[in-house]
Amino acid sequence: MRSTSQDYDHIIRDHTTRWLNAQTLFDLRNRFRRDGFILVSEIVPDEIKNVVRTEVLDLLDKHAERRDLLLKTTGGTPRFMSVVRSEIIAEQGDVITTLYGCDSLQSTIEMIAQARPHPCPAADEEFLITRQERAGDTHGWHWGDFSFALIWIIDTPDVEHGGMLQCIPHTRWDKSDPQINRYLCANPIATYGFVPGDIYLLRTDTTLHRTVPLTRDGTRIILNMTFASEADLQRRLTGQDRWWEDSEADAAVQVGGDGGA
Repeated sequence: MRSTSQDYDHIIRDHTTRWLNAQTLFDLRNRFRRDGFILVSEIVPDEIKNVVRTEVLDLLDKHAERRDLLLKTTGGTPRFMSVVRSEIIAEQGDVITTLYGCDSLQSTIEMIAQARPHPCPAADEEFLITRQERAGDTHGWHWGDFSFALIWIIDTPDVEHGGMLQCIPHTRWDKSDPQINRYLCANPIATYGFVPGDIYLLRTDTTLHRTVPLTRDGTRIILNMTFASEADLQRRLTGQDRWWEDSEADAAVQVGGDGGA
């Protein structure tokens, strides 16, 4: 039987009541403010993670598109991966789109972030599935246009082979002059490793971040759910850099690849 938003709301609310006690909430809030990153793998139970994983893998099998490019608005950092675009997920997905609209999931994010997450106003950025699969694949240093991302780790290699997340919080994205190397020289870089089933919350608009390139062929798959802050709802997007939606975006410089999945 197909689960409804109400079904997932009930499951998540019951689960969160047991997980998110006062001390856990205090610790998560403190670390999120400080680091712009927090691991929240307990935000949903394993039964939900399993159905999300099944849907993500099915969408990748049917709809993956390869991207191999450098992005001007982040100083030429690379995007080497396969993607499933947001609109395809919205049209073909079931579990992912239902969970995205769950009040209980959004309320839990709000409790941790201490700001209300709104559905992303840009249809091409509500969701993104990415798969890094070749040696050298990476999502290079970047920020997000919107404030919050809930990232589901579907698969990831051992940290010896790359795929970790690296972050510098409390930074600012100037698309005309990103100065990423200056941020790298001026700040400590936090590095986080994961296992399949992990979920993390990231303050994407003020946290410079990347994935460490794969050192050999392997599989790193994530689902990204993007949420906007109140301020984001009034912001106009700039830069013509929606590379995941359009591989020929103005800010994208192609560097080869076969163009397939």
